[in-house]
Amino acid sequence: MGEKVGKELVKREKGYLYYVGKDGRVYRVPSRAMRNKVKNTKPEPVTKEVIKRESGYLYYLGKSGYVERSKMKRRK
Repeated sequence: MGEKVGKELVKREKGYLYYVGKDGRVYRVPSRAMRNKVKNTKPEPVTKEVIKRESGYLYYLGKSGYVERSKMKRRK
């Protein structure tokens, strides 16, 4: 479980994949099952909030609806 970073709540809709982009905003894309039903298959921003990323962390949209991060484990 990661630490909560974002302050803006994202309400998920069924049939979409949510991710944090390189610019720090949350985007959504229709899942493969929805691509035939939806015309727009380009990523669309969901939040106005921009997350400042730090290297060594994985950023994702948690089950709570907020952006969370967890430390990446890297092998050397």
